[in-house]
Amino acid sequence: MANQRTVAVLGPGGTGGLLAALLSRSGHRVVCLAREHTADTLRRTGITVRSAQFGEFTAPVEADTELREEVDTCLITVKHTALDAALTRIPPTALADALVVPLLNGVEHPAALRARYRADRVAPAVIRVESTRVASGVIEHGSPFTEIDLAGDGVPRARLDALAALLTAAGTTARTTGDETATLWAKMAFLAPFALLTTRYGLPLGEARTRHRDELEALVAETAAVSRACGAPADPARALARYDAFPPGAKSSMQRDAEAGRPLELDAIGGALLRAAERHGVPAPVAARLVRELRDAGH
Repeated sequence: MANQRTVAVLGPGGTGGLLAALLSRSGHRVVCLAREHTADTLRRTGITVRSAQFGEFTAPVEADTELREEVDTCLITVKHTALDAALTRIPPTALADALVVPLLNGVEHPAALRARYRADRVAPAVIRVESTRVASGVIEHGSPFTEIDLAGDGVPRARLDALAALLTAAGTTARTTGDETATLWAKMAFLAPFALLTTRYGLPLGEARTRHRDELEALVAETAAVSRACGAPADPARALARYDAFPPGAKSSMQRDAEAGRPLELDAIGGALLRAAERHGVPAPVAARLVRELRDAGH
């Protein structure tokens, strides 16, 4: 394939596994970086995706415990709670000129990545998808969409546009945005209310948005106010409309982690929201209460 690219995927879980499989199916070389057991499984079985949007298919991938060669792009798709440990799998010297594309929740991780890798090659992105790893190399994709916004202040626009085209050709809906802060906060303003509310009450979105509508609206208003204070536009009405358009059985990744007994990205989402609110003097009482109650519950 004349336009084949080599893409590393750090963390082939729900999001990373889906993207790795789609890119492989599209004809690109994919190297998944994971623990030894997971890497062994992926080398043997590839990645199987079950999806209403993409169908059911299995795609071959390469796998290793550490990046040992130059690649065109490195997607970072681990949970925030595992980021520090996972980054040891990507020595800065191995990346060379590669784009580093974190698809993480929250807004504070780009600074840490720029301190470790080339600042002009770190391209934060957000992804809107519901996708879960049900076993090593087996991904269930539940949402009827897979949307990616690529940003990166200081990253050459041509590099971002080329990656957006590559991801779109693989089956996602990817685009380049012009404002990193606006891109990250657009995701945060949607994700924080979704994650905090569904996790606190242990309910799928359909029930949460009905039974706790007042809290949802208050959370949306609070996060929109913080987003605007950080310099990013926010539209509460549009956010509420998106919640209402989601399948009623949708669960946030934080809720799924709570159900499975895994560490929560509570600090990366709720904590970061409250820190930004405090910096800018924006009241966020409902968010603060939900974060406190989740922490009091042992999360």
